[in-house]
Amino acid sequence: MELVLSIAIGVMTSCGIWLILRPRTYQVIVGLSLLSYAVNLFIFGVGGVKANVPPILGEDISPAALADPVPQALVLTAIVIGFATTALFLVVLLASRGLTGNDHVDGRNEPR
Repeated sequence: MELVLSIAIGVMTSCGIWLILRPRTYQVIVGLSLLSYAVNLFIFGVGGVKANVPPILGEDISPAALADPVPQALVLTAIVIGFATTALFLVVLLASRGLTGNDHVDGRNEPR
């Protein structure tokens, strides 16, 4: 399971960085979102991936066998903040496109 999670984090990070380097604003926003999701998965993975363990403490279950809840709370907060900033970026993108007439990051219409 850890191998699948690390491969997913690597693929999302590389796709996010590739999209951030694109010339259009919408692609940059999607790249930032992918990069933030990759960081969220990384933080979630640091908390421990546990399977077939009950989530409630009992007499025969040690606290070390459970996943750490702090990274899960941090990821949940980061998801909410990331959604809000993505919505803000999209509104700024639409306003910028309405004012300038294009959606290139550097403001040019022609390719380099």
